[in-house]
Amino acid sequence: MAAFRIASLSLLLALVAAVEGAGDERSTFIVHVQPQASHVFGTADDRKAWYNSFLPENVRLLHAYHHVASGFAVRLTRRELDKMSAMPGFVAAVPDRVYKLHTTHTPRFLGLDTRQGGRNYSAGSGDGVIIGVLDSGITPDHPSFSGDGMPAPPAKWKGRCDFNGRSVCNNKLIGARVFDTAVSSLSPIDEDGHGTHTSSTAAGAVVPGAQVLGQGRGTASGIAPRAHVAMYKVCGLEDCTSADILAGIDAAVADGCDIISMSLGGPSLPYPEDSIAVGTFAAAEKGIFVSMSAGNSGPNYTTLSNEAPWMLTVAASTMDRLIRTRVRLGNGLCFDGESVNQPDAASTVFYPLVYAGASSTPDAQFCGNGSLDGFDVKGKIVVCERGNDVGRVDKGAEVLRAGGVGMILANQAIDGFSTIADVHALPASHVSYHAGDAIMNYIKSTARPMAQIMFRGTVLGTSPAPAITSFSSRGPSLQNPGILKPDITGPGVSVLAAWPFQVGPPSLAGEHSGPTFNFESGTSMSAPHLSGIAALIKSKYPDWSPAAIKSAIMTTADSTDRSGMPITDEKGTAADLFALGAGHVDPDKAMNPGLVYDITPADYIGFLCGMYTDKEVSVIARRAVDCSAVEVIPDRLLNYPSISVTFPSSWNPMNPMVVTRKVTNVGEAPAVYYPQFDLPENSMNVTVMPSSLRFTEANQVKDFKVTVWPRTSGDAVVVQGALRWVSDKHTVRSPMSVAFAGH
Repeated sequence: MAAFRIASLSLLLALVAAVEGAGDERSTFIVHVQPQASHVFGTADDRKAWYNSFLPENVRLLHAYHHVASGFAVRLTRRELDKMSAMPGFVAAVPDRVYKLHTTHTPRFLGLDTRQGGRNYSAGSGDGVIIGVLDSGITPDHPSFSGDGMPAPPAKWKGRCDFNGRSVCNNKLIGARVFDTAVSSLSPIDEDGHGTHTSSTAAGAVVPGAQVLGQGRGTASGIAPRAHVAMYKVCGLEDCTSADILAGIDAAVADGCDIISMSLGGPSLPYPEDSIAVGTFAAAEKGIFVSMSAGNSGPNYTTLSNEAPWMLTVAASTMDRLIRTRVRLGNGLCFDGESVNQPDAASTVFYPLVYAGASSTPDAQFCGNGSLDGFDVKGKIVVCERGNDVGRVDKGAEVLRAGGVGMILANQAIDGFSTIADVHALPASHVSYHAGDAIMNYIKSTARPMAQIMFRGTVLGTSPAPAITSFSSRGPSLQNPGILKPDITGPGVSVLAAWPFQVGPPSLAGEHSGPTFNFESGTSMSAPHLSGIAALIKSKYPDWSPAAIKSAIMTTADSTDRSGMPITDEKGTAADLFALGAGHVDPDKAMNPGLVYDITPADYIGFLCGMYTDKEVSVIARRAVDCSAVEVIPDRLLNYPSISVTFPSSWNPMNPMVVTRKVTNVGEAPAVYYPQFDLPENSMNVTVMPSSLRFTEANQVKDFKVTVWPRTSGDAVVVQGALRWVSDKHTVRSPMSVAFAGH
C-alpha cells in the first residue's frame, strides 16, 4: 500500500509539473498594440523601439509591422503573453496560423491576343503598374522576367532586390524579398515553382516557343506583360505562416506596389483573427488592389478562403484547350481524357487492364505510395481513382513503381466532368466520372479486359468553355452571407506558365530544349490572371479605387460560355453564383464598364461595426474605433457590385427587404440606364426604383433601391439571377442571390 501511495504521489507530481511546464513552450503570436493618441512616431525605428518595450528579456521580434497592422510577430510562452496582455497599449494577440498555396493560351482565350498572335492593345499592357506577388519565390533568370524593352519602374518604387549579392533584378523584376522565417535560406529563389508560375501568369514577358513536353506550343505572355513584378517570398515548399504573410503585405505596401496578388489561403476565420484580412484591409485603404484565390476545396458549399469584401475572390474555370488523350477498350468503346506526357512511341498496343481497387490493400483504388505492393500490375494499364489526398501525379508514380505501363485516372462522382492535364510519369489519361464508370463496367464484364492509351496532342476550340472546375471552392461566405462570394472566375485549369526546372520523366530530359514551362491547375492560377487584368485597368485609370476596379471586373463579366449557353459546372449543369460569382472575366469590357459601384474605407469600417466589437474593429483598422459614433452598414447594404439577401425564418412575411446602392458614371454623358431583372419566372417579387438612371456628366453619382418581397410558401429556397442596368452602349450586370428560409 505504501509503495502504491508513493507511486501515486510521484505520478501526481509529474502531472502537475507537466501542466505547469506547458506554459513554458514558446509559440508564435501576432500581437496587436495601439499607442496613446498623443504618442507620435517620428520614424519606423521609433515605432519598433516601442514594440520592443513590450518584450520580455532575451526575446526578439520576428517581424515589426508598420503599414498594415499596428503590432508585431514574436515567439512567447503563455506566461509571457499573459504578462504582456496586462501592459498599456496591448489590444489582442492572434496565434500564428499556417496557410497553403492554392495550387499561353489564356491571353487569347480572354481576348487579349489576336488570332494572328499579336497583342490586342485596346486593353493595354499594364504599363507603369507594379504587381506585388506573395508566394514561394521567383526564378529571376527565366526569360519571362526579362527586362528587355521594359521602362524603368515608377519613381515611387522603394523596394529592393535580395538575391545574396547577385544583381539579377531589372526593369521587369524590380524587387525580391524574403519573409519566410521557417526556412534557413534568405534567397527569394523559387525552389517550388508556384511563385514563378503565378508571377509570370500575371505579368510575364512575351516568350516565343513556350511548351511543355511539346504540348501547348506557342508564345507565352503574362496578362499584363508591361507591368513590373516584385516578389515577396512568404512560403516554403508547402506552407506559409500568417506572421510572414502579414510582413510581406506590409513590405509590399511600403515599397509602392499597386496590385497585391496572393494565391494562398486557409480556413474561414473572423476577420480580426485572419491576418490576411487585416493586412489586405490596410492595403485596400491605401489604394492597393488585392486579388486572392478562392481555394481548392470545392465543389462543396461554404468552402471559400479569402472572403473579405475589400479583396477580389477568384474562382477557377477551364479554357477551350485540352491536352487530349483517348482510351480505347477491348470492346471498341473510346473515351477522351487528358495528359501532358504523350511519348512518341506507338500507342496502338493493347495492354491488360486492371482496377487498383481489386487489391486487398485498403484504399488501393487511390494508388497511394506503396498501395500496389503485392498486387500484380506489371505490364498492365491500371485504373486509379482520383482523390483521397493522393496527388494525381503521385498516383501515376506509384503505378510506374509497381511495374505498370499506363494509368487511367478516373474521377469520382463529386468531380464529374472536370479533368486536368498533368505531367504524369508514364502514359496516362485523366477521364471523367462517367467515362471511368463505363471503364469499370467493362472490366467487370470480361475475363480479360484490355485497353490502349492514344495521344491526340493539343486541341483548341473545345467546348464547353469556360466551365467551373470541381476543385474550385464555393460560397456562400461563412463570415458575411450578405456579400456574395466568390466575386469572379478566371482561367485556372491546365494553365501554361514559367517554371524553374524541367518537368516530366527523366527519360525525356533533353528532348525539349528552351525555356522551362509547366501546366498547373488551381485557383492559384486564376487569381494572377485577375491581378494582371486589374493592372490593365489601373494603368488606364490610375486614380480609380480598388473597389471601382473590382466593380468594373464584376459588372462586365460573362454569365454565358463561348457558345452562348449558361456557364456549366463539373456536373454539366448551369453553375450557380456560389461557384461562378459574377461570371467569367471579360478584360475588354472591363476597360469600359459605364458605371461602377465604389466603396470608401469609411464604408468598410461601418460594415465591420455591424459584425464586431469596438476592440475587434480596432485590430483591423489599426486605430481605436468607437462603433457607437459610426454609421453601421449591414452587409447587404454595403455598396457591393453584387446583391445578396437572406430572409430569416423569423422575418415578418408582410415586410419586404430593401437594398440600396449607388453607382458612379465613368462612361459617356449624357446617358440613360434602364433596369432589367434576369430571374426565374414566378420566383419572387422584386422591384427597383427609380425606373431609370439619368446622367448628365461624368463621375455623377445616382442612388437606386431594390425591394425584395418574401415568398409566401413555406419552403426554404435560394433564388439567383441578376439586375442589369442597360444603356445604349453598356450593360452593367449585378448578380443577385436571395435566400428564403423555411417557415
